[in-house]
Amino acid sequence: MARWLRSLRAAPLALLIRARVVEFLREPEALFWMFVFPILLSSALAVAFRNQPAEPVLVSVEEGAGAELRRSALDASGQVTPRVVPREQARQELRAGKVALVVLATDPPTYWFDPTRPESRIARLEVDEALQRAAGRADAFRPAALEMTEKGSRYIDFLVPGLLGMNVMATGIWAIGFSIVQQRIGKLLKLFVAAPMRRWHLLAAHLGARLVFLALEVVALLLFAVLALGVPIAGSLAALALVVMIGALSFVGIGLLIAARPRTLEGVSGLTNLATFPMWIFSGVFFSTERFPGALQPFVQALPLTALNDALRGVMLEGTPLVALAPELALLAGWGVVSFALALKLFRWE
Repeated sequence: MARWLRSLRAAPLALLIRARVVEFLREPEALFWMFVFPILLSSALAVAFRNQPAEPVLVSVEEGAGAELRRSALDASGQVTPRVVPREQARQELRAGKVALVVLATDPPTYWFDPTRPESRIARLEVDEALQRAAGRADAFRPAALEMTEKGSRYIDFLVPGLLGMNVMATGIWAIGFSIVQQRIGKLLKLFVAAPMRRWHLLAAHLGARLVFLALEVVALLLFAVLALGVPIAGSLAALALVVMIGALSFVGIGLLIAARPRTLEGVSGLTNLATFPMWIFSGVFFSTERFPGALQPFVQALPLTALNDALRGVMLEGTPLVALAPELALLAGWGVVSFALALKLFRWE
């Protein structure tokens, strides 16, 4: 008897999850952004950052005495592609980023470049070495070179966990937030309250439906990354699944909190952008968080997407055990628990 009663109480939750899944399947644009877009984005970036020999940097040599000798010395280095142009043209090309450096017609030469651009700093070293060597400088020794080519060190290997974390965030925040507000606008939430179910069933149904699609989304992206791009998974699949699950629950809690009060799509859109935009920029999706100054690091490290991306990269690229990822997982769990508790307290059904 007790088991039968428990099954009756669970039936509304199962029916609500099924309804949410079916509703989502009727939105082809949502399926595109969830399943197709991450694969297209990772493919494009894999082509852009594919393994290939380093291309010679482009530099301009100002017209004047000795310009051809300098051009010949730079061309012979094999690391620089020089051309002789007038000073004004060289200035315009440097300003537009078409060349990395300009060699002015002074004696000794003056290097004109933008120190904030990494390619300009590299060009300065390459140009100076070529011209110094042409002037007779001899190396005190010839160093050996060892190139890192192993899987896990490429940019695409760094990128895929970031894309995975970004999709987990989007699934948890955007999809749930808009869905709940649409139901509030259509008076569906008010009808659900009068239905024979507990109120938490509705919120749990949104959570369950998102976990269903999240599992499919993660599997699709990882299969493509592993089979088509050769991205390694150094850690266990069970550890990876647990990290994704904790991250998903964390962002679902944030999504429920964002959708607790807004009555318009414009309102939930503004709050969602306010919550997700900093994580897009600061959480290391496309580049390392170490690029930000030390003063910003406490803020960067406190973001849930930063913790999720670090944990995903730890499992996928380094095989880090879950025990070592306890700080990241604890931060994600904290965000989820606090957000979900506040959402239950602040949630408005009408």
